[in-house]
Amino acid sequence: MSVTYEELEKQLVAAKHPYNMEKIRAAYEYAAAMHDGQFRKSGEPYITHPISVAIIVAELELDTDSICAALLHDTIEDCKDKTNLDLLKKKFGTEVAELVDGLTKLTDIHFENKEDESIENLRKMFLAMSKDIRVIFIKLADRLHNMRTLSAKSEGRQRSIALETMHVYAPLAHRLGIQRIKNELENLALKYLDPIGYDEVRKDIEYRYGQSKNFLEIAKNQVTEKLKEMGIKFTLEGRVKSIYSIYKKMYNQNKSFDEIYDFYAIRVIVDTELECYTVLGVIHEMFNLMPGRFKDYISTPKPNMYRSLHTTVIGRQGIPIEVQIRTWEMHEIAEYGIAAHWKYKSGDVDKENISEKLKWIKTLIENENTAGDADEFLRPLKIDLFEDETFIFTPKGDVISLPYGSNTIDFAYSIHSQVGNKMVGAKVNGVIVPIDTVLQTGQICEIVTSASSKGPSRDWLKIVKTSEAKNKIRQWFKKEKREENIVEGKNEIDREFKRYGKSYTEAQKNEIVENVAKRSGFVDVDDFYNNLGYGGMSVTKFAAKLRDEFDRIVKDEEEKPANPMDAIVTTDKDPNQESKRQKEKATGAMQSVIVDSIDNCQVRFAKCCNPLPGDSIIGFVTRGFGVSVHKYDCPNAVAGLKKEDEKDRWVTVRWSRVSLEQGDNTTGAFETLLQIYANNSISIFADISSIFAEMRVPVHSMNSKETSAGGMIINLTITCRNTAHVNNIVSRIKKIKDVIDVTRGFS
Repeated sequence: MSVTYEELEKQLVAAKHPYNMEKIRAAYEYAAAMHDGQFRKSGEPYITHPISVAIIVAELELDTDSICAALLHDTIEDCKDKTNLDLLKKKFGTEVAELVDGLTKLTDIHFENKEDESIENLRKMFLAMSKDIRVIFIKLADRLHNMRTLSAKSEGRQRSIALETMHVYAPLAHRLGIQRIKNELENLALKYLDPIGYDEVRKDIEYRYGQSKNFLEIAKNQVTEKLKEMGIKFTLEGRVKSIYSIYKKMYNQNKSFDEIYDFYAIRVIVDTELECYTVLGVIHEMFNLMPGRFKDYISTPKPNMYRSLHTTVIGRQGIPIEVQIRTWEMHEIAEYGIAAHWKYKSGDVDKENISEKLKWIKTLIENENTAGDADEFLRPLKIDLFEDETFIFTPKGDVISLPYGSNTIDFAYSIHSQVGNKMVGAKVNGVIVPIDTVLQTGQICEIVTSASSKGPSRDWLKIVKTSEAKNKIRQWFKKEKREENIVEGKNEIDREFKRYGKSYTEAQKNEIVENVAKRSGFVDVDDFYNNLGYGGMSVTKFAAKLRDEFDRIVKDEEEKPANPMDAIVTTDKDPNQESKRQKEKATGAMQSVIVDSIDNCQVRFAKCCNPLPGDSIIGFVTRGFGVSVHKYDCPNAVAGLKKEDEKDRWVTVRWSRVSLEQGDNTTGAFETLLQIYANNSISIFADISSIFAEMRVPVHSMNSKETSAGGMIINLTITCRNTAHVNNIVSRIKKIKDVIDVTRGFS
């Protein structure tokens, strides 16, 4: 059933807050006019989406401008007759316009790939978020409603949106303390990312709850009776742990379902902090305490401002039960996080307090002006958002929050850049320890500094955990060791080029690097070398561009008569061996692919990406088999190239001339996977089969499944010759009436 503006209005009126209803109505009418005639994938009028987002924002008890921005957030990006910020500013004020701008994706900039586009949009959002935290509140509401209606999307889009939600938006909600949204985002994302695992955990929950369905009520009654005797005013709630929380513990910590000790939970909400500790004493008198399961987040709050007492006790029949004890103020913050501090009621936001709580956002973007690419910006998100916290004390008693696994160097840089740069040692609980010692919650850490220190070591970049420490170390090297960085950057390029196994001149190298540097947005080549040298970015980021330029320039030069004086060979390979290797006497994969650095080795094609002649490829030296050939953009290859301990096992490979020059009359022997998204029709299989028969394409397997949206997904394994051949096949299939999309590989 479609949501209406009247439902939003009803909720706002019931909240009894001083909303400017006239302004909100005007924003709705403007958005409705802009979205007129537009529909969502579900078939609902598009305006239902901004209304739903506004309702979620209202549940967070944000202000009038936030409600207006929620209603208008897609008017710039998704409307046929797009509005502009100047018009929004005139109609609804500067704050609303800036909120909408922060929520609008970058649509006028060309990106080389979808990943870069996604990351740059995240960068923009975080920058806007640092100026006005309401941006992320509205964005989370937007993402939550999109997740609630995700079933209308294709299966491929479902997975990609769910993955981004799990990796970025759920951790953000957690970091901001908005548990209500975090929990729902995680459960919804898991449903699409691992439907089998989701169903398994759901069934386990239902079974356990069915076996002891009265347990929670009995425990609640026992606690209620005791607290009434004590004369304490309280509210008591009971819950079962969420599906994703259990899934995470089972799969990430390798625990069985029976090892989840906080499956059941009771929450006691009281008026004062003193009553929290009184209730804690009562609970420990009533039940047996489970050792090591007590946590005091009141005296030591989490970085997202979460405060509560947690204890796990043994209830009836030996069943563990978690008890959470907090005040109403703590409960409001636990549910709504920093949004609970947005005091619109008085019209005065506690900006100083909020700014203090959002230091981590500033840390994430402090290096934005010097970031060389989007990946460099995303790296801190992966480190800082997705980790549990460790709480460390300074000698003065201040609490420093760090990601789990952080060491004394991370601690030093969290205090100040100069403390880290001048660090020569550390003490933990008064004892001198190695500087890479991992810190544990509750320890007291003291950093030993020296004015004569020569600064950090490059090895520290491999040791530290936090993005803050990495950024500050990189900045020190960038500023203090530019000449040294340039030399190291040139060495990085030389090592990369040696992997190609071809001779090249110094002039060719300079031309290649200059072209890649310009394509990557660097002002000059030295800046490019400098960034590589100080660790601002890895050479693997540019591997594909470097190889493309190398093949183009070196190949072009090889076809021309060369000046012997220019032939400065920078490879140590034996030309005779190289010639011998190119005779390609082997069969199968060995006949199709040349491994530049290894003679007479076994070669196989990786099943994860099924490369075809014409794809950019790279080889991985396996243990016991030879070389496994992957597409350069294969997720396993991309991830493997980033691992320091595996970097040297990746080798340059290339397609043989025979494999690339196969004509239409040559029988190929390359398997590839196709995934077809289509409407459910009676003739779809016949139409697809007729094309394969007409094109003489062998089909090895075919299976299909229906989607929740009423469509279907068809997975096929076929034999083809090369990328041109498979592209021709895909093009023919896409012309079928009921086919929506065709992709290589299975999602």
